[in-house]
Amino acid sequence: MNQAVIDCITPGLAIKISRSDGRVHSATIKDINHKKGTVTVEWEENSATKGKEVDFGELWTLNQGLFEYLKPTTQPRTLPLQENVAIPKLERRTRLSKIPAPPERTRSSNVRRSVVIKSTPQSLLADAEEEFSSSEVAKTSLFNCSGPSTRRKTLMSKASLLPQVNEVGVEAELPHFPKNYGSTNPAKRKSAVVLEVEKMKNKREANQAKNVQTRARQGKDSEMSKAKWEFLKMIREYRETLQCKPISLSDPIEDHRICVCVRKRPLNKQELAKKEIDVVSVPGKGMLLLHEPKQKVDLTKYLENQIFRFDYSFDESATNDIVYRFTAKPLVQTVFEGGMATCFAYGQTGSGKTHTMGGDFSGKSQNCSKGIYALAAQDVFSLLSQRKYSILGLEPYVTFFEIYNGKVFDLLNKKAKLRVLEDSKQQVHVVGLQEMYVTSAEDVIKMIDIGSACRTSGQTFANSNSSRSHAVLQIILRKGEKLHGKFSLVDLAGNERGSDVSSAERQTLVETAEINRSLLALKECIRALGQNQAHTPFRMSKLTQVLRDSFIGENSRTCMIAMISPGMASCDYTLNTLRYADRVKELNGTPNGNQSGTDRDEMEVDESSSLDEDTALPHLMSDIYEAMSRVSEMEEKVMEELQEIVN
Repeated sequence: MNQAVIDCITPGLAIKISRSDGRVHSATIKDINHKKGTVTVEWEENSATKGKEVDFGELWTLNQGLFEYLKPTTQPRTLPLQENVAIPKLERRTRLSKIPAPPERTRSSNVRRSVVIKSTPQSLLADAEEEFSSSEVAKTSLFNCSGPSTRRKTLMSKASLLPQVNEVGVEAELPHFPKNYGSTNPAKRKSAVVLEVEKMKNKREANQAKNVQTRARQGKDSEMSKAKWEFLKMIREYRETLQCKPISLSDPIEDHRICVCVRKRPLNKQELAKKEIDVVSVPGKGMLLLHEPKQKVDLTKYLENQIFRFDYSFDESATNDIVYRFTAKPLVQTVFEGGMATCFAYGQTGSGKTHTMGGDFSGKSQNCSKGIYALAAQDVFSLLSQRKYSILGLEPYVTFFEIYNGKVFDLLNKKAKLRVLEDSKQQVHVVGLQEMYVTSAEDVIKMIDIGSACRTSGQTFANSNSSRSHAVLQIILRKGEKLHGKFSLVDLAGNERGSDVSSAERQTLVETAEINRSLLALKECIRALGQNQAHTPFRMSKLTQVLRDSFIGENSRTCMIAMISPGMASCDYTLNTLRYADRVKELNGTPNGNQSGTDRDEMEVDESSSLDEDTALPHLMSDIYEAMSRVSEMEEKVMEELQEIVN
């Protein structure tokens, strides 16, 4: 490409470009890089501004006709000074601005002119310009003359004011201008190309602002990674085939000895900031689906939709009132009938157990009047006021304690250490536990506030403020000195896998091991309760020891609330929680909703053959734990005696 064609390439010029897919469309030159031999172009596509670099060769190939049109028809002579180049530049600018050329008969009279221009230094030229502007000659503009003779006279008058240095004769082609051309200041006049560039710039800025607003509206979907977006698209397509009917207050309440339900919490702020995907769907009627993201060997992504069935399933829109109505409220009647009831929340750290049992959180402060603790207390006093139970002379008491690392602490007595002992009648007693007499639900809420503030918490991999202890609130009804009924509401510590706390401190590892062991013991006790076994392995942990009354007797009822997190990052934890709850649900005589009929038949056959093994394992674990607990008690006793001696 010769220099004449390169000179025709200017910013703002509309050209044709070729895309990688073979399309050819127009674009606008924005920048020129002579070193690299490329130009930067931009164009509008789908309400967005795009750009690329095009080399000179490709530019010439696609726009050869345009450059032939723009290339000067006559090659000007080599001019030594800037003043000598002014007229050819003016001629080229006129052609680019698309100003109509004069008729041929008009051009013939004034096309060729010989103009004598004195070449002077720049400083002398500036002084001469000032003198020229103050003279009478300056009153008549060069381009405001009516004829050729006047134009020549004016040019010669201006040139005569300058020193005669390096006189050069130049033959140039003067363009024809309209008569009123001099009425506008040439220095302030903008060509059509400049106006077009400014117009395109304003349009580009407006489109960029519009794109920013569009991305803000799209939110998490626009910034989501490609892999997450593919999974989200598959989940949305699957959910469109579901008929969802969330549980409501008008639905009937069923009677279960072991009630198992699951509650899904909404995505929290951290998960929303990380653009997490909701992988849990709750169609209703006790059904829950987990869309587990999978990937094949050939990197093909797919979903494994696992179906679980429980007594009740609550989605993220369910409130604590709805959850309480179907879970803990039916158990209150059991307590007044002389039975033992237990309601506990189980799940991963940060899945919403404390929110469900204790109440709503506003920042770090908790509203204890909105949790299952307070709602159960309100129903207890509501039934006490009825004539049917008021004549029984029942007195309500409340205890609130925690189980941390296998030790029991009283939350209503400055975390005093307690001992769990068993008498000769095999009755478990928590020695030193204070039973507080209450007269209203407000008294219970105050004690919940006091106890929750003293509860042990710590930082874990999944939660920065995780409850590291099992909190047990017991509402006890006594008739004189005799126990009439007991309602135990348990907020279990969050379960975690050992792999997630492998780099934590030793204290955290010990806490996690104790939590997992107590949760295993709880499952074994519920299993024995559901199968009506003669032996209940409640000695496997302090938690099951304290709740022994709830696992024995014909009038014992249990409710489990499985709490799950909906994020894709918590998919493994959610699946473990659902399997735990599903296993507990099987004990109530309901077949597993996540298995086919053939699998259930095989399971029934295997169940009869492995019954002895299942019975022997809890016995063995119970004996081992009982021996370990005795050794631990002896160590504590020796340590206390040594401290007394030292003091």
